[in-house]
Amino acid sequence: MRNVELPLTVGVDGSESSMRAVDWAADEAALHGVPLRLVYASLRERYEGAALAEGLGRSSEQVLADNIVEDAARRAHRRAPELKITTAVLPDDAVSALLDEGHHAGALVVGSRGRSGIAERLLGSVSLAVAARAHCPVIVLRGGHDNRRTSRTYQRIVLGLDEEPANRAAVRFAFAETAARYATLQAVRAWHRPTQALPAGEPAPHPEQHAAGTLEAALSDAAAAHPSVPVRRRTVEGPAHQVLLDASHTADLLVVGAQRRHGHAGLQLGRVAHAALHHSSCPVAVVPQWT
Repeated sequence: MRNVELPLTVGVDGSESSMRAVDWAADEAALHGVPLRLVYASLRERYEGAALAEGLGRSSEQVLADNIVEDAARRAHRRAPELKITTAVLPDDAVSALLDEGHHAGALVVGSRGRSGIAERLLGSVSLAVAARAHCPVIVLRGGHDNRRTSRTYQRIVLGLDEEPANRAAVRFAFAETAARYATLQAVRAWHRPTQALPAGEPAPHPEQHAAGTLEAALSDAAAAHPSVPVRRRTVEGPAHQVLLDASHTADLLVVGAQRRHGHAGLQLGRVAHAALHHSSCPVAVVPQWT
């Protein structure tokens, strides 16, 4: 799924949502044989660091930060004792710290919300900003899953596809993830009927056939590289975001692509990925395709 030398990095803040992310990431890191990195970010570490270094002692924020990463590390170790685990308390805001970590991670994992108390059904601002700007894939834990080993799994990864070229990285990610889990990959492409009348004599288009052709073309290279992965191809009439949200009810992971442009400072997240992050019933992997 990712470079074996790069860790799977989790943003933690002490919330139950972030601790569920630690559980999920510990399983994932063990599955792929990669290190696990746990990071906590706090601007107060930056502002208070110089004064505290002069002998004023540790602040309550420092104690809290250390306790959070230590608790997360113990939790991950209990779940996967063989994991190599590192921790860090970073003197920065959470979004900036995680985006910087993303340049040296195979993927980032975040909870759907932090300690702010935002309703579970809504995505927290940190998770959204990281998913929309990170250099590497970002997995956001959605759906209220506790992701324990005894919880129900569907052995199914859903891959949402649209037009090339935004899909290549997402397709590779989805196939590799499915292979590691010995699961089934369901590749989904939504389509629409024409809404305008055609001029007389013009042949009627076949949007479903076009969707099927686009789906096959997007999958061909990765399917050849992973011949043992079972793939179910689905073309569904309807809005793409709703089609994928419906599929997420019986999936272990929903994978979507996001086209990114170098030098663009704003959020780079399509409408479908945005809807998935806010409303999916399972964890969502947003995989950037850089152009």
